[in-house]
Amino acid sequence: MMDQDRITQYIHSLDRGHGAFCDQIAKTARAGRVPVIRKETAVFLQTMVASKQPKHILEVGTAVGYSALLMAQVMPEGTDIITIEKYEPRIPVARENFEKAGMSDRITLLEGDAGAILKELDGPFDFIFMDAAKGQYIHWLPDIIRLLSPGGVLFSDNVLQDGDIIESRFAVERRNRTIHARTREYLYTLTHMPEFQTSVIPIGDGVALSVKISG
Repeated sequence: MMDQDRITQYIHSLDRGHGAFCDQIAKTARAGRVPVIRKETAVFLQTMVASKQPKHILEVGTAVGYSALLMAQVMPEGTDIITIEKYEPRIPVARENFEKAGMSDRITLLEGDAGAILKELDGPFDFIFMDAAKGQYIHWLPDIIRLLSPGGVLFSDNVLQDGDIIESRFAVERRNRTIHARTREYLYTLTHMPEFQTSVIPIGDGVALSVKISG
C-alpha cells in the first residue's frame, strides 16, 4: 500500500512554483492561518483551467485572492473571473493582490453572502471553483447548476475533510457534525444526479470534479 504522506511530499518536490508574487501570497497566508488551496490541488486547478479554456469563471470563496490569481495565470486572453467573498478583513487584501498582479480589470470581487449573490447572478459560467463554507455547498447547488453552462466544470475543493468524511457522524467532533453530514449529502447528490458526471479525487483535502452533461 502506498504511503500517502511520502507521495504527497514527492509531488510537492515537483512543484515549480507560481511566480514570486503568488508564492509569497501563499506563504504569507499559510503563516497567518488563512485557508488557501493546497499545493498539489493548486497545480490540479491550473491544469483543469488550462484544459477547459473557459471564457467565464466563477469562484466562490476569494480569501486573499490566491486561487483566482492561479486561475488567471493559465486562463485564455479575454477570460474574466467573478469571485465572491464574505469575510470583510480579507477583501481589501484580495483587492490589493489583484491590483499588484495587474488583474483588477479581469477579476471582479463581489462582497457579501455567497448564497444571496449567487441568486442574483445570470451566468453562464463554464468553470466554477467552490472553496468556501463547506456546509453551504449543498444549499448553493441549485444556483450552481443554473449558472453552469452545458459542458461546464464544477471544481469543489476540501470535500474529504482531512479524512473525516469516511467516519461515522458519532466519531466526528460534535461541532463538526453538521458540516460532516452536509458534505456527505453534497457528495452523494453530485455523484447521483443526472445533470453531472462526477469524480471524487483524493488529492489535497479532496476534490469533487463535476462536468455538467444535461440541464
